[in-house]
Amino acid sequence: MADNLPTEFDVVVVGTGLPESIIAAACARSGQRVLHVDSRNYYGGNWASFSFSGLLSWIKENQQKTDLSDECEDWRKLILEDEEAIPLSSKDKTIQHVEDFCFGDQDSAEGVEEAGALPKLPVFGAPGAQGLSPASEKESPTAEGISLGSEQSPAAEGSEKENPAAERPGEEPQSPEAEQAPAPGAGAGTAPGHGTAPSTALGESALEPAKTETAPSENAAQEPKKITYSQIVREGRRFNIDLASKLLYSRGPLIDLLIKSNVSRYAEFKNATRVLAFREGKVEQVPCSRADVFNSRQLTMVEKRMLMKFLTFCLDYEQHPEEYQDHESSTFAQFLQTRKLTHSLQHFILHSIAMVSETESSTLEGLQATKKFLQCLGRYGNTPFLFPLYGQGEIPQCFCRLCAVFGGIYCLRHAVRCLVLDRASGRCKAIVDHFGQRISASYFIVEDSYLSESTCTNVCYRQISRAVLITDQSVLNTDSEQQVSILTVPPLGLGRAAVCVIELCSSTMTCMKDTYLVHLTCPSTKTAREDLEPVVQKLFNLNTEKETENEELEKPRVLWAVYFNMRDSSGVEKSSYSGLPSNVYVCSGPDSALGNDCAVKQAETIFREMFPTEEFCPPPPNPEDIIYDEDEIEPEESGLNNSPETKPESSAEESSSGDGAAVTKEEMNE
Repeated sequence: MADNLPTEFDVVVVGTGLPESIIAAACARSGQRVLHVDSRNYYGGNWASFSFSGLLSWIKENQQKTDLSDECEDWRKLILEDEEAIPLSSKDKTIQHVEDFCFGDQDSAEGVEEAGALPKLPVFGAPGAQGLSPASEKESPTAEGISLGSEQSPAAEGSEKENPAAERPGEEPQSPEAEQAPAPGAGAGTAPGHGTAPSTALGESALEPAKTETAPSENAAQEPKKITYSQIVREGRRFNIDLASKLLYSRGPLIDLLIKSNVSRYAEFKNATRVLAFREGKVEQVPCSRADVFNSRQLTMVEKRMLMKFLTFCLDYEQHPEEYQDHESSTFAQFLQTRKLTHSLQHFILHSIAMVSETESSTLEGLQATKKFLQCLGRYGNTPFLFPLYGQGEIPQCFCRLCAVFGGIYCLRHAVRCLVLDRASGRCKAIVDHFGQRISASYFIVEDSYLSESTCTNVCYRQISRAVLITDQSVLNTDSEQQVSILTVPPLGLGRAAVCVIELCSSTMTCMKDTYLVHLTCPSTKTAREDLEPVVQKLFNLNTEKETENEELEKPRVLWAVYFNMRDSSGVEKSSYSGLPSNVYVCSGPDSALGNDCAVKQAETIFREMFPTEEFCPPPPNPEDIIYDEDEIEPEESGLNNSPETKPESSAEESSSGDGAAVTKEEMNE
């Protein structure tokens, strides 16, 4: 199918991470011809989510570091005399120090098959690697949830269930060759949510804040069910494990973009139910809202008044510069000490509300972070955060679907060998793929991991330490098992960074029943295991059942764990890359921050540099506002005219895209 690809596009995007997917969607929405390719056989790159078996395959691939074989060895012969080739890397070097461990009952999992799994396919061009099973190979739950603007007809839903192998963004193509996917059949994450934990529809403020438990229940400390390794393997499709652990601020740029572009209809979200703190060796719940503060049993009445007074000040601190201008050169932690706050309140504000560094963040940075936290409260629930059902990997897929709806073409397992530079103009004019096909375009977007070592010689990368745990109970048990928690663990020593811990329950569709999925993230100082294992030992029990001591019995038991380091390419200036033409733009991978602000800002900046007069991801036109000329309606009704000017409507989404000569009422008025 790749031989039939058009040879000319407006924009070619290499890599399907979040920034690239947003740019691809924005370009397609503005009428550009977009080709979106990825050498991997799954969407998302380092933003992807995997089932358990898919993650095991990913671990094996990164531990072996199998280099992709050159399928077209003589591609250099395609470069003309007045051209120059900029080779791209065929080997992903963004993941290092991958270590996985099984702490649960290690019964033999040989011969145990993942329930409902599709046949595995080999990675294209990597003969030794098993096919990865992306997170979207998920079983749709039977419970109902809330989704925004789902336009899928009952007939389409039925056809999707009958053909679960149909390709869509996030699902592995069922052909070993590169697939061309002009329009996915179903939206990523449009499956219903879990009945016991309703999901949130973006664009609708919660009328009643979600009820959360403020105090642990004594009766909740029941003995957790024993989960064996073979059970985890068998229920592997219940897991959707993110490579990059993130939450969405309810008033952040990503939420605004999802609502504005109507991409939110392709996904569902669950409100994070509680913010936790780790203090004096114990996990405590942090009161966030006004109601939480006054209902808290952890704070005295005096502390409640102190906290409310300080948080009220933070909401409009710009109006009272006299309160902080003498401390602008101080750290936020030092500023808090001047506010007559108790030690516990200082800890809550610094590590659980502002979530900034104790030694590096300035007073202004702390005040800004605290204000951002407070402004996000109450929009969708009692905390500022949302989490997408089925994992963070759903978000890039949602933007890929928008791009496909507006004509973008998708090819997975489609490696790009080089960029072709025109020496006379100094601009990139084409790419050469692994079939030896030249594809021309005006602009090229490349994810950082595809750049060769020679291009990145002068780039200094940071690293992120990541750990993913499967546990048998929550770090803080309450009457409700369905909790989504965020916890910041302060640095355990000099030179170490604070660790962000996100704990997900089964109602987020990221893990099997009776288990929790725990993500740990921090900027790297050493290997991921060296950075994060001390925190894991503080919060969890790593011993087998026979070795467990009495003081460890109260801690959640780790059943399985993986540690890895991921490259942080955010903040790298384009000038740091060697020899890149002006019409080639580089997108970074995930950063260590909690939100997705960096990716969204980068995508918008690149789009505006390419198309300064176009609107960035405008809302799709309302189908009711589309007006057709009479001459165009008649042949369309007859069903005999398939000319490009009068495309027949194949779906509700295509009719809303405004293709052909369709215009909106607003455009008519202008």
